[in-house]
Amino acid sequence: MIVVTGGSGLAGRAVVKDLVEHGYDVTSIDMAPQPAGQGVRFSRADITEYGQAVAALSAIDERVAKVTGIVHLAAIPAPGLAPNHVIFETNMISTYNIFEAARVLGIRNVVWASSETVLGLPFETPPPYVPVDEEYHARPETAYSLSKYLSEAMAEEFCRWDPSFKIFGLRFSNIMAPERYAEFPGFDADPKLRKWNLWAYIDARDAAQAVRLALESPLKGAEAFIIANEDGVMGRPNDELLDAEFPGVPRKRSFAPHETLLSIEKAKRMLGYKPAHNWR
Repeated sequence: MIVVTGGSGLAGRAVVKDLVEHGYDVTSIDMAPQPAGQGVRFSRADITEYGQAVAALSAIDERVAKVTGIVHLAAIPAPGLAPNHVIFETNMISTYNIFEAARVLGIRNVVWASSETVLGLPFETPPPYVPVDEEYHARPETAYSLSKYLSEAMAEEFCRWDPSFKIFGLRFSNIMAPERYAEFPGFDADPKLRKWNLWAYIDARDAAQAVRLALESPLKGAEAFIIANEDGVMGRPNDELLDAEFPGVPRKRSFAPHETLLSIEKAKRMLGYKPAHNWR
């Protein structure tokens, strides 16, 4: 059984659907109501309380038994949605509780939602190079991204304590439902509107694919992966965008005119990730 925290959210709905379609037994845990027609076991649990986190992974009547993996998506999902201290406390405590409950319960397969924001978004200070990747030191600029960065560090310590643990953090780009693709052509009018994340995005269905591949990976330890689509949101070519908005930023390698500037090479190499959905 796979337990998905935050299964009622945009990414959570896609993840639950993808896992069910690939034959997994899934339980969704959330404070928000279950979406109509989701069709999986659901329980309301506040995982900022450690006791509820443990119960959610082990002891909710017949809903949870023999958990083999956890997908931890529950969080305040962006800066500005609550006061900074509330975002930081909620995201850090809930993630610690899930990691610790997994450790205590012997669940050694955890995939969780980190964020592209640890790379330095909204890039008011330009990135050190493009395409950006996992190689340069994280540069959190908000309480939200700080919570994600410190959770990545926390995952490393949990896996140092127990080398059999796998905790993979997926640095999701801006998650988009297909219904929003009608907006994309309008972005070309002003490249400044989307420069904050180098004009990147991730289709919710490809985010779900990445989660499943991370769950299925035989690798151990703590890893962080940038998860974006292979292209960006713009019709304008990358060279034109970079010349206009980031003229002094070094270009680490050559890239295609519409290739994502958030590198997904690590996820491709280690997880076999290959985006299947493209707004174009």
